[in-house]
Amino acid sequence: MYYDYSEQIADIKLHRVLAINRGEAEKVIKVTIDEDLDRIYKFLNKHVITNLDSITAPYVKDAIVDSYSRLIKPSIEREIRAELKEKAEDQAIKIFAENLKRYLLTPPMKGKVVLGVDPAYRTGCKLAVVSETGKVLDKGVIFPNQKNKEEVVSDARTQASFETVRSIIDRYNVEVIAIGNGTASRETESFISECLKQIAKPVKYIIVNEAGASIYSASKIAQEEFPDYHVEERSAVSIARRLQDPLAELVKIDPKSIGVGQYQYDVTQAKLSDSLDFVVSTAVNSVGVNINSASIPLLQRVSGLNAKTAKAIVTYRDEHGEFKNRKDIKIKGISDKTLEQCIGFLRIPNGDEKLDMTSIHPESYPVAEEILAKLGFTKDDIGSSELVNKISKLDRKKFIKEFNVGEYTFNDILDAFVAPLRDPRDEFDKPILRSDVLHLEDLKPGMELQGTVRNVVDFGAFVDCGVKEDGLIHTSRMSKKFIKHPLDVVNVNDIVKVWVVNVDLGRGRVELTMINPNESK
Repeated sequence: MYYDYSEQIADIKLHRVLAINRGEAEKVIKVTIDEDLDRIYKFLNKHVITNLDSITAPYVKDAIVDSYSRLIKPSIEREIRAELKEKAEDQAIKIFAENLKRYLLTPPMKGKVVLGVDPAYRTGCKLAVVSETGKVLDKGVIFPNQKNKEEVVSDARTQASFETVRSIIDRYNVEVIAIGNGTASRETESFISECLKQIAKPVKYIIVNEAGASIYSASKIAQEEFPDYHVEERSAVSIARRLQDPLAELVKIDPKSIGVGQYQYDVTQAKLSDSLDFVVSTAVNSVGVNINSASIPLLQRVSGLNAKTAKAIVTYRDEHGEFKNRKDIKIKGISDKTLEQCIGFLRIPNGDEKLDMTSIHPESYPVAEEILAKLGFTKDDIGSSELVNKISKLDRKKFIKEFNVGEYTFNDILDAFVAPLRDPRDEFDKPILRSDVLHLEDLKPGMELQGTVRNVVDFGAFVDCGVKEDGLIHTSRMSKKFIKHPLDVVNVNDIVKVWVVNVDLGRGRVELTMINPNESK
């Protein structure tokens, strides 16, 4: 794209700046800034030479040419390139952060037994059955795919793989199958789809983004968690758990490895890391953490905690059992100041203090109890339909005057009474479950599809519609109205209705639109 390319600096899109910089760094292209030399020399001569008839004028002109070409131009070029790079980096980091935030807040698939599948060819697809609570129940391996292009998979091997899958589904009452989207994903999807047609149970499957799963599988965290497992088996467990509770699983991985951005390896890594770490911590704090089940990687993302204090909590929990009350969180190495900062994010759903399951900070418990008493309820009524109905009819602006509390805290307390275990992830679209496979050859222009937004970039969004390749919706095809950026319209994990514009089978590319072609006619 950039071999013979030119554009005005004022008009260049920021994602193109990063693309050009990468091409230059790889020594594939050479980049120069062209300017109107005659105009520049006229400007400099006019401001520097006061007397054009002077005997020294030619020497000064030569000095101007030399100083501009040798000193001024390189300096200005560096300044322009640096400014463009900084703006492009900031934009790329902002997009990555927004995508990561929505990806981390993917709604969990609670209360489901999940079969995780890590697809492969030669080494076989690794399987891991995970219970509703995330406990690994069983693991295995099947060989439904060819090892190379020449091989034809035997009926016996396919049948053996099918029997293994059916046996696991029957034995553990598997409800959903999570298939990683890496190598051999679509071939494995076709096999699983055929399996489900022959099984008289309402089992669905979903393709799960496995970016970073291999990094986690080889990490120290994974080795400590599953010391006797092979790397691929740990990956299958991670894929299953990503469906059950994406946030709890993704915090174990370096955010940069999750891969929901653009040109993340071309920006200043320290700046990117700081931004992404902040996003992860914000996501964890907004959801809250069950202190009796959270892992060390999840706990250390809570405000005020770090790896050392998170480990102290887990060690204490293992030795003394579950916490029953936030008052019980008195652990050596965790100061009162640290506890004050983190305790509002640590939840105890089944403790002996009802308010401990909410996001209400212990400092606000007296006010919360006072508000409940004024409403005519007790802590046992939290979340009840009667209390919810009472609060919905309440004039909050008038009622707040009876208490010595800030507006934000007051509203937060009332919201906690309505939904004590509220989860911001519940507001987002649930993942699409599938029962049959769709091929690229099945797509035709004008066809209507439903898909999941996998990535948002400056020029559009990539959508998974159930075929091998994600389709691209260009910014110009997102709305009939003018939009500044794709993030104004879509976010990662949004479920969108799209129409096929064009299918390029040779290059494996699909162009999509969010504008109904039938309405525009």
